Amino acid sequence: MRSRSCRRPDADRRGTLRGRLAAGAALLAVMLLGALPAQAAHAAHAAHAAPDAGTPGTAGPATQDRDRDAATQDRDAGPAAGQVAVRGGDSLYAAGRVCTVGFNATNGGTDYAIVSGRCVTGADTWYADPAMTVPVGSTAGSSFPGNDYGLIRYTNPDVARPGEVETGAGGPVDITRSASPAVGQSMCHAGRVSGLQCGTVQAVNVSVNYPEGTVSGLFRSTAHSEPGDEGGPAFSGGTALGFIVGAGSGSTFYQPVGEVLAAYGLALS
Repeated sequence: MRSRSCRRPDADRRGTLRGRLAAGAALLAVMLLGALPAQAAHAAHAAHAAPDAGTPGTAGPATQDRDRDAATQDRDAGPAAGQVAVRGGDSLYAAGRVCTVGFNATNGGTDYAIVSGRCVTGADTWYADPAMTVPVGSTAGSSFPGNDYGLIRYTNPDVARPGEVETGAGGPVDITRSASPAVGQSMCHAGRVSGLQCGTVQAVNVSVNYPEGTVSGLFRSTAHSEPGDEGGPAFSGGTALGFIVGAGSGSTFYQPVGEVLAAYGLALS
């Protein structure tokens, strides 16, 4: 009886240790195995919920794809079936270069595309496609440096030029007026490379130095841009503010569109 009573505590301790180890292993297995179905369930839920999510300012991948498809279909179709349309944010092509249209404008009898002066200078005939098979018009004027704006005169009656901006993110935005930018104002721009980007106006009446000279009277925003975005329209809702002329130190610089309209006696289309 004494020997059995001496062995029992050791056996109890070993049994308790085995039990704890087994319980720990089981708990670890449950945690590891349980994490996989939870992740799979979360992924499945996200995949199904994102397209129909109603959270403002967000869109799932499927929604973004639908928006891009819709924007592409609108641009290809134009205002009328089979008609080419050139909007703000679209590209025009000349020999050896491509420029982005800021906005469309008119003097009541002739329509124009407002573009960067630095981009349009030195080119003559412009086309709606990279293969240069659909003529659009010809350069009508430019001012650079000092300013950074130019005009392309539409000469092809088969090319529509609506008063819209192509954002590539849900279809065109109808532009109904122009205004001078104000510090703190919310705004967006549509860049050929970066797409639709938004921010706030940081400063007005700023200058940028180029090898050719200084451009003054610009405004600056926090919206992100990339090389190749030059000419892209900047707007706040349906109000035209300007178009991209450069970037640096985390800011984007714009030529105010009001100055261009006043210089040439134009109104937005």
